[in-house]
Amino acid sequence: MSSSDIFLGEVIGTAVLILLGGGVCAAVTFKKSKAFNAGWVAIAFGWGFAVMTAVYMTGHLSGAHLNPAVTVGIAITGDLSAGDFFTYIAGQMVGAVIGAVLVWIAYYGQFMAHLTDREVVGGPGAQDTRAASSTDPGPVLGIFSTAPEIRNTWQNLATEIIGTLVLVLAVLTQGLNDSGKGLGTLGALITAFVVVSIGLSLGGPTGYAINPARDLGPRIAHALLPMPNKGGSDWSYAWIPVAGPLVGALIAGGIYNVAFK
Repeated sequence: MSSSDIFLGEVIGTAVLILLGGGVCAAVTFKKSKAFNAGWVAIAFGWGFAVMTAVYMTGHLSGAHLNPAVTVGIAITGDLSAGDFFTYIAGQMVGAVIGAVLVWIAYYGQFMAHLTDREVVGGPGAQDTRAASSTDPGPVLGIFSTAPEIRNTWQNLATEIIGTLVLVLAVLTQGLNDSGKGLGTLGALITAFVVVSIGLSLGGPTGYAINPARDLGPRIAHALLPMPNKGGSDWSYAWIPVAGPLVGALIAGGIYNVAFK
């Protein structure tokens, strides 16, 4: 794989991942969406199918890591050069921002209706349309990035570490492609269902980022996009869905080298 193939594949694949994954979050969130209130099961399967679609679409280009944690895990096994490592990360971050912007475009009318809804902006029974605080998390931030149900730093970090450990170890053990740089065909399908399983079993506490680019890229897009009353992007929490998955990937790579390689 050339550097250009890796970068292009990761940009396209990660953009598709975030478009479909963020899209299901938007579909479930907005009252003026046909999937409104479809629930957590719909979100878990939506993200799983998003992974499957993106991997099959771009696996032949880059191996479809689509996740810095996966890239770290594969790097720990010794199958990536330093140059390729940073190319993967760059492509993933660019793709994640693009995917989040595409969600905003696809649901533009719903975003605007939701963000100017008096009940949403001012709270239940509000008599005015006061703007959300510029620092408090906004009413649509959950479409872009994750947040915990209970803010407990060590627990939130541990949840992301554990979830990502399962994901990366599954990727490494389900069979890489011939180049050793990404998932094979069967591995891609199995990993999609692993993502569903993680969402259903471990996603409740934090929303299961298990992917630094998936959380950070859309959070950046949320901060930059022109949306009324959007509130803050919750940067005080943003390090956890980055650090947790990276630590989980390092542990998964170590386990793979000791037990499976």
